[in-house]
Amino acid sequence: MRRSAMLPWTIAATLAAVLGSRSAIAVQDEDLDLDTTEDLYQVCSVQPGAAEYVPASFACRAFIEGAVQYHDAVSDRKNLKRLICYPKTATVADGRSAFVAWAKRNAGNGSLMDEVPVIGLVRALAEKYPCN
Repeated sequence: MRRSAMLPWTIAATLAAVLGSRSAIAVQDEDLDLDTTEDLYQVCSVQPGAAEYVPASFACRAFIEGAVQYHDAVSDRKNLKRLICYPKTATVADGRSAFVAWAKRNAGNGSLMDEVPVIGLVRALAEKYPCN
C-alpha cells in the first residue's frame, strides 16, 4: 500500500500529541486491545467526530500497514505465495474500507470474528484484492 516518506514521522508526532493529551479523550488502553477480528472491526469503525476517532484511526492504520508490510516482505523475500495482490494505487484507507465492509458483512459469524485480527484482515484484503 502506498505511503509517503513523511508518514512515519507524521504518525509518530500525532501519536505523541494524542497520548500526551490522553485526559482530553475518553479512550482507555483496553479499548484498543486487538485480540480478535471483532476488536479490529470496532477500532476501524470509529467514525470521525467521536472522541476516540484519532487514536482508533491511528491504531487501525498502523495495524493494517504493519500486516501488509509483513505480508509483502515475507512473500517477496522468501518466495512464499502472495495472499493479497493489491494494485500499486491502493492506499491504506482503501484497505481499511475493504476490511470494514468485509467485517460488517461477516459480523454475525462468530468463528470469523473471533479469529486473531490479522487473519480477518488478510481474509478481507484477499477477497478485495485476490491473486490470480
